Amino acid sequence: MHLKFTKMHGLGNDFVVFDAISQSVDLTPAQFKFIGDRHFGIGCDQILLVERPTRPDADFRYRIFNADGGEVEQCGNGARCFVRFVHEKGLSPKSEIRVETASGIIVPRLEPNGQVTVNMGVPRFEPAEIPFVAEKRAPTYLLGLEDKIVEVSVLSMGNPHAVQLVEDADSAPVAADGPRIEHHPGFPARVNAGFMQVLDRGHIKLRVYERGAGETLACGTGACAAVAAGIARGLLDGEARVTTRGGELTIRWAGEGQPVWMTGPAVTVFEGQINL
Repeated sequence: MHLKFTKMHGLGNDFVVFDAISQSVDLTPAQFKFIGDRHFGIGCDQILLVERPTRPDADFRYRIFNADGGEVEQCGNGARCFVRFVHEKGLSPKSEIRVETASGIIVPRLEPNGQVTVNMGVPRFEPAEIPFVAEKRAPTYLLGLEDKIVEVSVLSMGNPHAVQLVEDADSAPVAADGPRIEHHPGFPARVNAGFMQVLDRGHIKLRVYERGAGETLACGTGACAAVAAGIARGLLDGEARVTTRGGELTIRWAGEGQPVWMTGPAVTVFEGQINL
């Protein structure tokens, strides 16, 4: 089976994108894992599928598979690459499209300056909607790890996030604590672990250990979750720059019940064909 693909990235968070409208794409978890392998496959953090929608109020369907072969609900950096991909491939003349995901509709928009803005939907803080095991909603929660307790904000941006404050993001124990938080029994669907350093009320530094992918150079939904958590805790104003290891995003949130808006770049790297 020969499949055409496009390699893209958003701030170094990299993707293999398949047009599943112009070609038939029917892959197994093992094949997704092979594609994501940086030594034996193409190499990426996630594989994105561009499909026809299954509902009348959407232009496309967007599916995301992590490098471990598992399908997930949402990916913010991938959403920005998605709209650039369909525009460059001539799949839609629209600069703003409605995209169906496993967690609902998102609306990415290609800006005149080349940046992409995405309405990422309303953050959810109720434990059952994340999902997270807790008796009731709280501003923060204490997670017991093997040798310590960490305080986290827990919310969903279409996928689950646990965000903790750290004094220095560069020296934060992401490699050690990230997988322990990801697999904490309080998260039945696992969780993305964010390590946020607040620089001022409009600027944070962030590292994210993504479930099924490990630490990535940037995480769009992680940036949205971190800023929403910071605003909810009174640490940030309504708009903040998020500095990741791959570059910067701008996140806006007007508060409870309102959607989070994310703006950042999306880049096409190369195209190719793989035989599976």
